[in-house]
Amino acid sequence: MMKKIQLLFITAILCFPMLYSCSNTEGEDEPRPEVSLEYKQKMRGFVQGISSWSKSIKPGFYVIPQNGVELVSANGEPNGNAQMDYLDAIDGIGQEDLFYGYENDNEATPSETTDYISSFLNQAKGNGVKILVTDYCSDENKMTDSYSQNGNLGYTSFAADHRELDNIPDFPAQISGLNSDSVSILDEVSNFLYLINPSGFATKQEFVDAVKATDYDLLIMDCFFNDEIFTSGEIEQLHQKENGGRRLLISYMSIGEAEDYRYYWRAEWSSNPPAWLAGENPDWAGNFKVKYWEPEWQQIIFGNNDSYLKKIIDSGFDGVYLDIIDAFEYFEE
Repeated sequence: MMKKIQLLFITAILCFPMLYSCSNTEGEDEPRPEVSLEYKQKMRGFVQGISSWSKSIKPGFYVIPQNGVELVSANGEPNGNAQMDYLDAIDGIGQEDLFYGYENDNEATPSETTDYISSFLNQAKGNGVKILVTDYCSDENKMTDSYSQNGNLGYTSFAADHRELDNIPDFPAQISGLNSDSVSILDEVSNFLYLINPSGFATKQEFVDAVKATDYDLLIMDCFFNDEIFTSGEIEQLHQKENGGRRLLISYMSIGEAEDYRYYWRAEWSSNPPAWLAGENPDWAGNFKVKYWEPEWQQIIFGNNDSYLKKIIDSGFDGVYLDIIDAFEYFEE
């Protein structure tokens, strides 16, 4: 889910102890730069921890954060030096709405926004990071344009005609960037399908069969069908392209919000939330901001045999797609 990237510094702040100056002295009514960088660095550290732990268990496991592109720059600005600890920890970046969908679905993203985002994406790409763009557009001419513009920048893209990511688009009739070969590494991916909402499929096997009937090089999906996790056998079926080749499978996982429909959610949290649970996202009911740097939340996500990430690895996925990376914006405000 896309959280809008802020292009302007915050002009009104809260007086948090040790983070902000509450002085009325002229020039001190803006957030200190180190405060903004602190929340970005906490997210970098979280992602780097996920990467290190997952790759120690399954070498070659891919870690792909979505959005939050400012993290690639040391100062969070387009002119900043590359944050190499972060870039070395990730294998790709997923970016929503680069050319279509930033303000409204099926509408062109403002050019200044595209330029701002792509400045970070190009910095990452120049350091060997794969760029996967999802644009939200449904007119065929706009979908074609999305594929063309992303291709011109060297990005691999998917034009999603449903924001819900619950279908396999009928257009184009032949997948853009169709590849008949088997794909074994991320660099070989020429196209991908983003299908994380299986509500349009009656059963897991119906979902499996629908995906098997396509030739996408990479599938981003949820590791659960309703509350039931996909088995290793089902994952093996999903690895198979219709043309006989193999594809990569990447599992979605939100790390900047807790979701009340996930297996880890406890009923008592609604009335007695843990200290790390913050406010509900007004745009997505049942999704709650988290203090993502807190150990209790991170232990739910990774680092032990009962963690969310371990379930993904054990199911046979090739990597993880990390959402709500831009949660740092919430705390910066």
